[in-house]
Amino acid sequence: MAHQFEPLQNDLIIRTAWGQKVERPPMWVMRQAGRYLPEYHEAKGKHDFFDCCRSPEIASTLTLQPIERFAGLVDAAIIFSDILVIPQAMGMAVEMVDKVGPHFPNPLKDPEDGQYGKVMNKKVDVAGELDYVYKAITLTRHKLEGRVPLFGFCGAPWTLLCYMVEGGGSKMFAKIKTWIYKYPKASKDLLQKISEVCVEYLALQVKAGAQLVQVFDSWAGELSPSSFKAFSLPYLAYISKHLPKRLKEMNLDPVPMVVFAKGAWYALDSLCDLGYQVVGLDWLQDPAEAVKIRGNRPIVFQGNADPGVLYGSREAITVVVEDMVQGFGGGKQGWIANLGHGITPGVKPDDLKFYFEEIHRLAGS
Repeated sequence: MAHQFEPLQNDLIIRTAWGQKVERPPMWVMRQAGRYLPEYHEAKGKHDFFDCCRSPEIASTLTLQPIERFAGLVDAAIIFSDILVIPQAMGMAVEMVDKVGPHFPNPLKDPEDGQYGKVMNKKVDVAGELDYVYKAITLTRHKLEGRVPLFGFCGAPWTLLCYMVEGGGSKMFAKIKTWIYKYPKASKDLLQKISEVCVEYLALQVKAGAQLVQVFDSWAGELSPSSFKAFSLPYLAYISKHLPKRLKEMNLDPVPMVVFAKGAWYALDSLCDLGYQVVGLDWLQDPAEAVKIRGNRPIVFQGNADPGVLYGSREAITVVVEDMVQGFGGGKQGWIANLGHGITPGVKPDDLKFYFEEIHRLAGS
């Protein structure tokens, strides 16, 4: 039974993502629901991070905070969740350690390790294990009342494998490099399994009410161009090819798909051929250069201001926005305004508001 939601009042980002000409570029930012907002800390209270993800009520409250604060400026909401819910669903424990970040008490050590066999052999109940995400999406859609569309998302297989092997964030990535160069077959087998879980997870998010989806390959830049072709690209392609098929099987309409491979500037040409409607750019790419690489392909770019500019002066923010608007060709087609990565914790909300206002001023109708 399909959910009944309020009609959409602002479909700007959906029209843009499908390649249509629009009156102004739509805008949102990655991690827009988060630690930089004082209201986030109030709503989160003493709850553990993953407890917030597992509570549809808290997750939906946090998702809506930037929509309410930046009303009329933000054109999409993104569900408050985390990319590491997939490893959790696959049977791995993940904790969020204060001031450290995610921590896996028992990461994957090598393919002979019993943990690897357990993860590979587990039949993942994607619907049951991640039910709280779908409930949060449905509740959020109702609370949005059609104000803006809602993004669902997942981590990319390569990035998830990095966390599962490294046991958290990393500077050297020595453990995952050991895996891909010493155990390439075991690495690829697990990447394939993660890809299949991602497809089902995203399809069920759409069923629950997500209107666009984004795949976050946060650690893509740790791979060389040839390793990216072997250990990331095929699995990103698997998702973009199989998600529309899965939605069709479920009698659901296709939704725009976004791929964001942070740091993989060298792979932009390949990313434009993967089957995603939107390619997210980080701040290491020059907008005008990216437009040249895209050529005549009907790809929409998303990005790509350095999040660090929000620590700077208003003048610095204006210069960055001017460069983006000019570089992306004025913003009336083929561009979703965003940052080149997630907003960082120390940013003042009013400076983000100014960033949005400048995009409106310089690229509005």
